[in-house]
Amino acid sequence: MSLDNLKMPSRPVPVARSQPVIEAERFVLRPMRRSDAGLISLYAGDERLARMTTSIPHPFPPGTAESLIARAADPQREEDVWVIDGSAQEGAEIMGLISLKTVDERQSEIAYWVAPPYWNTGLGSEALRALVVANPGQAETLFASVFQDNPASARVLTNAGFEYIGDAEAFSVARNAKVPTWTYLRRMN
Repeated sequence: MSLDNLKMPSRPVPVARSQPVIEAERFVLRPMRRSDAGLISLYAGDERLARMTTSIPHPFPPGTAESLIARAADPQREEDVWVIDGSAQEGAEIMGLISLKTVDERQSEIAYWVAPPYWNTGLGSEALRALVVANPGQAETLFASVFQDNPASARVLTNAGFEYIGDAEAFSVARNAKVPTWTYLRRMN
């Protein structure tokens, strides 16, 4: 039997997307690694933090951080997640997370959380600005939303050039309820 006559199934071959390291003044944004699970679990387990997100459950179940890290490493992922890592500048190894999810061909949604010890330090604003400047997905439009009872996160967005476009609501796993949100947009052109 000749190998020339064999037809291989036409399945797409997964291609690992590269995720750049993005430098900021006080930290780098870097891809997640398995060793991050402990600190992510510690911070995400704080009810104050979980209640300000749509997806972090409270209490934070064992294995959840490991699942997040595995999803972030999947070559077929639709979302890139970066750790805000200040260790090179004598800061903490994990100060928060920031993500960029592809919504459409030229549109992405940004989400972020900052660990409670670093609240009100400008860290969220600096991380968002660094990601916007890098624009690793070459998005033309970026979206973000925050709960209306979290005006500090709304200021982070407006300080980075995002404009308010309307109200909506989103389900919060930690609150087990729909929560009113403000939605923001930034055009990159």
